[in-house]
Amino acid sequence: MAMASTTSITITRVPRKAESSQPSHHIGNPPTSFTNPWPSFHKHSPLDLLITSQRNRDFKPVPSRDKLVAIQKPDWGAGKEGLKATWIGHASFLVETSASEGAGRGVRVLFDPVFSERTSPVTWAGPKRYTPTPCTLDELPDVDLVVISHDHYDHMDSDTLLKIYASRKGNVHFLVALGNASRLRGFGIGGDEVTELDWWEGVRVDVPGMGSVTMTCTPSQHFSGRGIWDQASTLWCSWVLDAGAFSNTLATTQPSTSRKVFFAGDTGYRYVPKEAKELDRPSCPAFKEIGEAFGPFDLSMLPIGLYSPRHLMSPIHCNPEDSLCLHKDLKSRKSIGMHYGTVRGGISQYFEEVTEPPRRFREACEKDGKVWGEELGLLNVGETLIMPEQLHHISSQQVDKEAEG
Repeated sequence: MAMASTTSITITRVPRKAESSQPSHHIGNPPTSFTNPWPSFHKHSPLDLLITSQRNRDFKPVPSRDKLVAIQKPDWGAGKEGLKATWIGHASFLVETSASEGAGRGVRVLFDPVFSERTSPVTWAGPKRYTPTPCTLDELPDVDLVVISHDHYDHMDSDTLLKIYASRKGNVHFLVALGNASRLRGFGIGGDEVTELDWWEGVRVDVPGMGSVTMTCTPSQHFSGRGIWDQASTLWCSWVLDAGAFSNTLATTQPSTSRKVFFAGDTGYRYVPKEAKELDRPSCPAFKEIGEAFGPFDLSMLPIGLYSPRHLMSPIHCNPEDSLCLHKDLKSRKSIGMHYGTVRGGISQYFEEVTEPPRRFREACEKDGKVWGEELGLLNVGETLIMPEQLHHISSQQVDKEAEG
């Protein structure tokens, strides 16, 4: 059934099987807050957060620009065919699907756009970028969809969203998880131009003259809140983009040749207490479920930074080794690291060198026998990865075998 919209874009909900009971991540019916329903998560007490963040502090200065991730002026893959993904820094990506016959371009999906200098409720304090954006917001190509993973300031930037809304009003739609439409309304973004989804819910998005995509809201292991009193009041999520043929079901067991992209947003993989052995800890089962339902993925965008101190951050942020596990669980053919090299929080600056995540990601991949730059890799800020249409087909069985190995 098509949903009302004041834009030229049509949003149609994808049918799914009805829940037999209240979803385990809901608190209340209807939900008033949300939770991570797995043994892989741990909620720290405020005292634990305070004590851990104050112990063994050793400030890690940001090194000179030549030692940081490189920045290049984006060309967005102009003039080249295939699915395109441009890293704008941190967790911000612009993904453009392959242009359909007769179309000037594909559907453009902007994930977690942040162009502000600070990821903070105020402009004069809070975490500040040490890597600038590769372009101005005015230089960003016209986008059709803005997709948000959760409401933290380094993923939901009100100033950026408002400027996109003002410039594209009538031609852009926003997708968010449950509870976040009120956030956008608070910024001044019209309710009809925002669609809320729960985990495992999906929509077909038709952009006149450009094509269609199916977007599905999928689980992640994180939390939400933009202040002290609104913790867990909105849902956090990851996203699946399917640029193939539209289906009336969210999952299929049949091999697919359609382009599928996974955007992790912000997530942890397993809680690791002090002195615990990593592999003895339960991992979040959601990612294998996503891989079974939608994989193999042609491209996954996975977080690799802001994971220290491990005891404190492991429930909510992946380290590079966790991200390698995500890659396997998702049955991803190619995965790119993100959520590093751009901005850091008040805690991470005392525990994590900003150059460590990309180095550890490469080391973990090569130790696992992966070919760096082919199956896993990194981009410069502003660089565009192009996935040609004629990609060597890898069957579901092949991906399963590699994951087991």
